[in-house]
Parts: sequence; C-alpha cells; structure tokens
Amino acid sequence: MIPSTSSCISEVWHVLRLFSSVACFVAFILFPTLIPGTFYAEETTKDIPPSMEQALRKLQMPGVHLNLEERTVDVEAEVCLHEGLLELIACTEGTKEHESIVVLKARPLHVHTALLLFGARPGTPAMQKFKDKNGEERYIPVPPSGDQIEVLLVFPDDEGKPKEFPISRFIAPVNLLEYDDSHFEAAKTKGFPSGFLFAGSHLVEHGKGPRKYVCEASGNVISISTFGDEMLCLPGIYGHANEGLAWQVNSKGLPDVGQSVILRLRPSQRTQEP
Repeated sequence: MIPSTSSCISEVWHVLRLFSSVACFVAFILFPTLIPGTFYAEETTKDIPPSMEQALRKLQMPGVHLNLEERTVDVEAEVCLHEGLLELIACTEGTKEHESIVVLKARPLHVHTALLLFGARPGTPAMQKFKDKNGEERYIPVPPSGDQIEVLLVFPDDEGKPKEFPISRFIAPVNLLEYDDSHFEAAKTKGFPSGFLFAGSHLVEHGKGPRKYVCEASGNVISISTFGDEMLCLPGIYGHANEGLAWQVNSKGLPDVGQSVILRLRPSQRTQEP
C-alpha cells in the first residue's frame, strides 16, 4: 500500500526533527519495506530500485509532480506579473503576486517534501544571531544555507512543444532612469545570480494543532530579497541597501498573466557521502 500524502508529510517532518538536515534518510523512513538504500539527485531513473520508482510515481501531492525522467520537482504555477519590481520569484495565492513572477498552484510544504525525496538537503534561511561582546548586546546577520537548486519555467514554445527556460531569462536590472537610487547601480554590471539555496523556511508551533510551514502564509516561497522565512533563496542577504530591489520582470517571451506554466526545480548534482 502506498502511503497517503498526509502520512508521507508527517513522516518527512518526523525525520527532519530527528536527523535535522540529513534528508537522505527521508525516503527510507517513508518506504521502509521498499527501499534497500537511498538515492541522490545525480543518479538516473534506472538507478532507482523498480519498487521505489513505482511508489514515487503513485505518490500524489496536488500540483506537484515528481519528474523521475528529468530528476526535477515540477510545480503547477501561473504567471502573475509582467511589469514591476521583484522581491520574489514565486509566492502563494493571495499574498505577494504584485512582486512575484509566478504564483503557485500547490502547497510549499508539498514542494519541500518532493525536494527531500530527490535527496536535496535543506539548510536555514538568513537570520539575525545574538552576539554579546564586551558587555554589549547586538545582532549579527547569518547568511542562508542549503543545497543548490536550479529554478526554471517550462511552457510551450512556438511549435507547441514544452521547453524549459532558466528563470534568469525573465529577470532584468531595473531601469535606473525610472528608479533613481544608487543602490541599483551594481545590477547594471552583472547578471542575475544563477542558483538558489534550499533554505527550507521554518516550522512553528500552532496551538495544539500541526505545526505551520511559515512561507505558506507569508508567501515567501522563492525569494530575491531576504525575508528570513523562504523555502528557496539567493545566497547571501539582500535588502534595500544592497540590491534587494535591483531587479524587475523581463516579460519578453514570458506567457501572459494568468497563463499556466510549470515551475521546475532541479536539485544540484553531488556525490554520495560515505
């Protein structure tokens, strides 16, 4: 019997609580009778035991597809912006569509679970860490961490065939004549960063019920600016003072607002650790 979505998610977070970021144990816990070992993002579909592959193909998470051929997590999404400054790549419905390229048609918690199943290891979003020096109380910024994730959009090309595009294709530096701010100057001379980190957002207590996955409510699913609760984020810390708002939508080639697309997340390749 294939575990239900709710039981899978419950087991995933049980593993995270016990083993922190060691996400390679997740699949073993989810399917203890099916899997002789774990698998990693650089392996091909043929490296996955047949019983494991069959189980993954039957696992249902609304709006999320485990693409075993491409070794990606494919998420249903919708274009929500063609003009304006960007603080996000992707948000949840009813949150930050005014500053994000796409809005998800799936729960970020399910997306997180799918990344774990492909062996991606979460870290932590950026945070402020307390430091006491010479009797003085202050906070220091701590950069985010996590496995590298490639972010792409997939939609039909001119011939109607699905084609993937790096998300950077739809992001451009702001027009400095329109937004007169010296903080944007560096964006003119360098391109948009190529990779994102699987920071993993946060789980927080919510009364006597299940813990809440923070970015589901905040909308900060894949961020450009630093919020501190993102699922995916850029390396480093970005705000108004250092290019956090230095980017805008490049709508050339982007489907119309309201059009459905696939947000494709590809975990980076890495070698198996001993």
